[in-house]
Amino acid sequence: MQARFSRIILFASAHRANKGVQETLQALQELLHSLQVAFLIESETATYFALGQDKTTTLSDIGETGDLIIVVGGDGSLLNAARQAIKVNVPVLGINRGHLGFLTDVLPEALETKVGEILAGKFTEEKRFLLNATVLQDDAIICQGEALNDIVLLSGETPQLIEFAIYINNQLVSNQRADGMIVTTPTGSTAYALSGGGPILHPGLDAIALVPMCPHTLSSRPIVINGDNIISIVIDAHNETSPRLSCDGQESGTILPGQRIKIEKKAQKLRLIHPLDYNYYETLRAKLGWESKHQNNLFRAC
Repeated sequence: MQARFSRIILFASAHRANKGVQETLQALQELLHSLQVAFLIESETATYFALGQDKTTTLSDIGETGDLIIVVGGDGSLLNAARQAIKVNVPVLGINRGHLGFLTDVLPEALETKVGEILAGKFTEEKRFLLNATVLQDDAIICQGEALNDIVLLSGETPQLIEFAIYINNQLVSNQRADGMIVTTPTGSTAYALSGGGPILHPGLDAIALVPMCPHTLSSRPIVINGDNIISIVIDAHNETSPRLSCDGQESGTILPGQRIKIEKKAQKLRLIHPLDYNYYETLRAKLGWESKHQNNLFRAC
């Protein structure tokens, strides 16, 4: 039996709010009060959702005040909390009030049972790695960003093909003319990269996928590499557009011709908490519509 969590932080993104988020936050308040578990509410969450007189905190202070962050919302909300959580090595649990919910896997109707079990120490924990992106002009750092899901090179204000070269561990892989490039972690492989034709990577893999966006040649295909590899994307000096860099959907800057993007695995990892019955493949079946009419026929492997 693992030690139970003694202090909880409740968080939800106001700009992703819906009626269900507020209902679930209030249900969590009632549950934590009934279990006599100390908790704080992230200050903006408390204000926006009018969550009463319970004590508040800020995400920047969570290393001092909380042992577990419970996020109510979708994967985007969890990504917002994760950026601060990894800095102080605080685990995160997601209650799904979004659309897909690959990361927020506790359903609202199971909240009382699942959260109660987790607070009693009945849970599993997994770690997900992130990527660092650094834009360089020669050796000078122009801007930086980090991503749990993906780092995306996009065309500028007008849709044009981008010309760039890809290097892995300083070895040239290919020269590309494409709308862009998605560099994804296993966590992000079921997000933007999936819609671009990329592979689904099991979250336990130490791997990174590179997925070209609308390449100008039919022979250009996604490639999966070891997670410890260092990726460099060099924008061709004669490129006619200045592409943009996006980290988990947040724009990090504009890349000028001749500059390069260095992408590598981040040392700190996100700690994700799951119920004991969490099943990644069940999540895939449910979220991607893989349910079968024969699903009740049990298959037993040797």
